[in-house]
This record gives sequence, structure tokens and C-alpha cells, in this order.
Amino acid sequence: MTPRISRRTATALGLSAMAGMGLAACVPGEGSENTASAGGGEGEWSTGTLTIDWATYNPLSLVVRDQKLIEDALGSAVTVTWVQSAGSNKANEFLRSGSADVASTAGSAALLARANGSPIKVIDIYSQPEWSALVVGEDSDITGPADLAGRSVAATPGTDPYFFLVQTLAEAGLSVDEVELQPLQHADGRSALEGGSVEAWSGLDPIMAAAEKESGAQLVYRNVDFNTYGFLNATEDFIDNHADVAQVVVDAYEQARTWALENLEETAQLLADAASIDLAVATTVIQERSNLDVSGVPGEDQLAVLEAISPMLSDSGDVRGGAEAVETARGEILHADFATAAVEKQ
Repeated sequence: MTPRISRRTATALGLSAMAGMGLAACVPGEGSENTASAGGGEGEWSTGTLTIDWATYNPLSLVVRDQKLIEDALGSAVTVTWVQSAGSNKANEFLRSGSADVASTAGSAALLARANGSPIKVIDIYSQPEWSALVVGEDSDITGPADLAGRSVAATPGTDPYFFLVQTLAEAGLSVDEVELQPLQHADGRSALEGGSVEAWSGLDPIMAAAEKESGAQLVYRNVDFNTYGFLNATEDFIDNHADVAQVVVDAYEQARTWALENLEETAQLLADAASIDLAVATTVIQERSNLDVSGVPGEDQLAVLEAISPMLSDSGDVRGGAEAVETARGEILHADFATAAVEKQ
């Protein structure tokens, strides 16, 4: 197994600069009797419905949903509907179609969607994960990315594992055109690998960790720097017109982060139950591959990661406007107001 490469040196988040802008004061309802602390009630909120996703790759979403943090804050006046995102591409489809107000993706997937015209912004950071790696079968002769030339590889386009694959291939002097890419959803990628219809899979946890334990899959290449942050995204319509409810969502996420960091075993159990995986697998994902102890405020760390992958997106042909659209999207994608206010409350 290739040794894990060290994490990118963190850059400053610039919290003091954002706090100086008085961002908390910009949120409707903040500091008034209509905030989440009032418990919610008829006529207190700007909307009567909220649709939000949960995902096994987003542990904080499991805590928020299980503890009903949003429902308890909003009260009976707002109907909260939860939808499952099977991957970042599905979360982006929810947001693009208006089927969800808030949904969780990898940072790379959010940038791709924004560059292609989806009106979304990141309102909170839920993790800094190592959730992708190059996976092969137990008896495979593939020992690293250089062996992938001409081989069939499964990956889910528009997600971090796909971008992980592209960067991994580049490290070996290969392009995605030099492999037989099978565009499969994450769980289907595992099935295809185990069934022998592909020779490698760019995997995603917790499915990847389960494949390791249950079928002897091997992670033959890992690089944490090729994994982008976990982004909690909202549509611009939701941000602009329902900022009071958006603040409740982000407040709930920050409450969930505090609880999860103090209760890692219970968080792993939530993941095991949601993903129908062994508790030992879930524990590996939570304690070894999911850094939840990061600031929820979108800032310079995330921009640095997005800048690093921007040339790849520009050259991929997946963005209609090319480099200019990617650069514009990167400059517009962060919305730190809600997270800044939520962190100040903790």
C-alpha cells in the first residue's frame, strides 16, 4: 500500500476579518424573538417548508437528523423533509432542480456545479475527510495508479472520487482517456469491482471501508490532499429569501459538530445504522478518515483547495465556460455569514 501523504498545511481562515464585518447582524431574525431559541411558531419563519439532505458521507447530517435539532428549533410551523443523497452528484441534482434547499457535497463537486450555472453557495464546512482512494480486489495485480493504463475503472462523475481518480492518474503521467472509465454510482462501483466487471474503483467511504473489511478490497493509492472538504450547500434563493431558516440549519450543524466530537463512538453507531455497515467499519471512517474538528466557516482553506483543482476542472471539458467560468465560480461560492454567526454562539 502506498504510504499516506501528509495533509496540506492549513492556511488562515481569517475569522477576525469576517467577524469585523458584522455578519451576524445581516441574518434576519438574529437577536429577535423569532430566532431558533424562541422555539418557532406560526408566522415566525419566512417559509413553511425545508427540504434538506442526509448522506452517509456526511456524519454531521446523521447527528442533526437523529437528534431532530432542526425540527426542535423550528417548531411545528415548518415542515422539515429529509432526502438521502447517494453521492455529491445526486445532491447537486437536488439543488439544481429545486428538490432540496440544502444539500451536502464534496468541495470539488460544488465548484463544478457552480461553474456550470447551478446557483449554489457553501454555507458550512462539515468535515475535512479522507474519503476517497484507489481500490482494487483482493487478488489484483494492480499495485498503483501506473498500472491503470488500459484497465476498466469505476468512478462517479462529478464527485470527489472522480476528481481523485483524475489527479491520481496525472501523478502517474496518465489521463482519464487512457483508462476505460465506467461511470457508476458509488455503491454500484463496489459491486462492479467485486463482480469482476471493472478492475479498479475510485471509492468513497463508508462503502469503501466496508469493501475492505467484508471482501478484502485493497487501497493501493491514498492521498489526502486529493480529497476536498465536505461542503454544506444551499441555493441562492434559500439564502436570500429564507436566511432565518438557513441560520437554524447551520446552527444545528455546529451543535452536531460539538456533540459528535465529544461522542465519537455514538456517531460511529449512527453511521453504522444509516449505512447498514459493521460498527468497526463505521468507527474506522469516523475516527481515522473523517476530521470533524475543523472550522465550519468557509474560508481560505477551502479556496486554496478549490484553486488547486481549478486547472483540472478547466481542462476536463466538464465546464461549459472553461477556465473563466471556474474562476468566477470560485470567487462567488463562499457564503460565510451563517457559519460565522453559528460559531460565535458555541
